Amino acid sequence: MPQMMPMNWLTLYMLFILMFLLFSFINYFSLINYPALLKKQLSIKPLDWKW
Repeated sequence: MPQMMPMNWLTLYMLFILMFLLFSFINYFSLINYPALLKKQLSIKPLDWKW
């Protein structure tokens, strides 16, 4: 059974930080237009307020 490549804790730490930042950026840029879509759906029916 092959063994894993030996890595020190600093390399693993940097790898996990890089993965965390990558997924955070992907999440941010995939949801950046979500409020505009939600506003567009809410503006379909008019809101008639009687004050």
